[in-house]
Amino acid sequence: MTVNSAHLKAVATSVGQIPLQDASEDIWDKKYRLKTKDDVAIDADIDATYQRVARAIADVESEDKREECFKQFVWALRHGAIPAGRITSNAGAQAYKPATSTINCTVSGTIEDSMNGILEKVHEAGLTLKAGCGIGYEFSTLRPKGAYVSGAGAYTSGPLSFMDIYDKMCFTVSSAGGRRGAQMATFDVGHPDALDFVKAKREDGRLRQFNLSLLVTEDFMEAVKAGKDWPLAFPITEEEAKADGIDTNNPEQVIWRDWPIHGNYLTNKEGLVCCKVYKRMRAQRIWDVIMSSTYDYAEPGFILIDKVNEMNNNWFCENIRATNPCGEQPLPPYGSCLLGSVNLTKFVRDPFTNKASFDWEEFNQVVAIFTRMLDNVVEINGLPLEGQREAIMDKRRHGMGFLGLGSTITMLGMKYGSDDSVGFTERVSRELAITGWKEGLDLSKEKGPAPIMEQEFEVTTQMLRQRPEMKQDGFKPGDKVKGKVLHAKYSRYMQRVAEHEPELVEQLAETGARFTHHSSIAPTGTISLSLANNASNGIEPSFAHHYSRNVIREGKKTKEKVDVFSFELLAYRELVNKNAMPYSDKAEEQLPEYFITADDIKPKQHVDIQAAAQLWVDSSISKTANVPTDFPYEEFKDIYLYAYEKGLKGCTTFRFNPEAFQGVLVKEQDLENTTYRFTLEDGSVVEAKGNEEIEYDGEMHTAANLYDALKEGYYGKF
Repeated sequence: MTVNSAHLKAVATSVGQIPLQDASEDIWDKKYRLKTKDDVAIDADIDATYQRVARAIADVESEDKREECFKQFVWALRHGAIPAGRITSNAGAQAYKPATSTINCTVSGTIEDSMNGILEKVHEAGLTLKAGCGIGYEFSTLRPKGAYVSGAGAYTSGPLSFMDIYDKMCFTVSSAGGRRGAQMATFDVGHPDALDFVKAKREDGRLRQFNLSLLVTEDFMEAVKAGKDWPLAFPITEEEAKADGIDTNNPEQVIWRDWPIHGNYLTNKEGLVCCKVYKRMRAQRIWDVIMSSTYDYAEPGFILIDKVNEMNNNWFCENIRATNPCGEQPLPPYGSCLLGSVNLTKFVRDPFTNKASFDWEEFNQVVAIFTRMLDNVVEINGLPLEGQREAIMDKRRHGMGFLGLGSTITMLGMKYGSDDSVGFTERVSRELAITGWKEGLDLSKEKGPAPIMEQEFEVTTQMLRQRPEMKQDGFKPGDKVKGKVLHAKYSRYMQRVAEHEPELVEQLAETGARFTHHSSIAPTGTISLSLANNASNGIEPSFAHHYSRNVIREGKKTKEKVDVFSFELLAYRELVNKNAMPYSDKAEEQLPEYFITADDIKPKQHVDIQAAAQLWVDSSISKTANVPTDFPYEEFKDIYLYAYEKGLKGCTTFRFNPEAFQGVLVKEQDLENTTYRFTLEDGSVVEAKGNEEIEYDGEMHTAANLYDALKEGYYGKF
């Protein structure tokens, strides 16, 4: 009898059974799998990673609840709950890396305008980055270039020169720790060096360890629309005003502004700081420079700081001037926040059919359990600075969001940016929010509210100016009121929640919530690619359905190009048509017309999706509107005005520009259409297409990645 051997392969019949692609498993192995110092795996597989994380988070519970919570947490992780990278990598790993944190997001303490202040914050930032956290800073607290420093008897080199110090520190610390450091620099649009900040990244290799975002005010935007001049000014002390002969009553010489530091600056009774006007420019001219830099270099981002502070749940005790590195967490000085995302693709039933649906019941069940998980992470934060630990324990901030929105919309047969997809986005965000706040109330009744909720705050004239309804309710300056009332009853966001769930908010005002903030949508790049099998990032559509991702490999001299497929393409090939491919001319390989990507979506549709989610997200959203390389500049500028008019907290765009930089996500077509020119030591010139392989210095590199590494100065430094 002859027995024929056969290779057996399980055939997926649902979304949850789609096998991980090689790139996804590889990233999990390199970034999130726990290993010994000798590279021996502790986590046997991804489920072992889930169990390690669940155990560490469940051990926070009282002994009688520990095992039941562990089972619930493992279930949630298997059904779409994905803690952020620092939690997944470091929770339960204390025996192997005790100095690491589970917190992704921090903001530096305010950088004071002195050498001690600048260098003290460099030291603190180094400790923060070493622990694996990202960090943001505001640098417009430093006096402008050329300003006289009386103590030193010299003229300052300005904020950007000190940013260079932070940049080099970050590269050194991240190289030593094996993980790329992440930093955000914010800068006020009214600072005299604002245009230098906007143009900073035009210099090859400069400030490449930073994301840059401009703090844009409502006054500035209205000045742009009205064609007015804009004053560029910086605070002065009384002594400086006298020495320079400045008349503080002359509006041509000074303006009075809100400022994050009062210190020795000249301040009036309303708490406004006297700022010397260095020059005035047409607001439209400043706007044009911002837009051209963003068009060519994808930076700076755009933070509407007035909207951020107006909508902040902690409006009564925080003045926010900076965000975490990707912008989804606006935070006060020493603020910190942990993150997690729910993989929406896990809840799609009967994808790609006319019966396709979203399982709202299971989604809300995962959100409720995940809320408890993230709240527990506060107890194992591992933050290196006392100020950071105090802030997270006092307010218990966390940011739950989602990933895979674009993939899910496609699997449900909708087009990203269409009216029905906007409606779906708003509902997902609303369900996540309401379920989270209900759990926040239950947790508060069980474990107690965040400490800030029981603190008493003195009512000020500024508070009554910001919330006139408090005056109508009988509050007067000097009155005492608890944080839970100011949070639940008078924050603009919670007032929106009250329109849908009035009884919930009434109970939150009486009991106090377990945390001050619950939601935030992160970019989720690496966890989407790895643990979510390349479901679309965060709130984004899929970048493409087959493309390359540039990955940093320790010991490799340039970034490595890795081929990846979108999750929805993998699912379609597994469940519908194994031969399907994007851009195919063959009828039997073509995808449905709703399989669109970032380039197919109009910029205003990106903004509409973000606005729908922002209604229910209490922190912020990391969102990038991708536009084609040949997208018209005049239309591009309209994106930012539209974002302002829609009430967003921020806006970021990306246009592939190979002359300026090489992005993380790259389409083969863009590489094929781009020629890179290398000048050799002997003066000869070699040209190659971006996707061609080149042997250089004993290694193989794509032409695009080699060009970028040499131009930007990071070749051989990973």
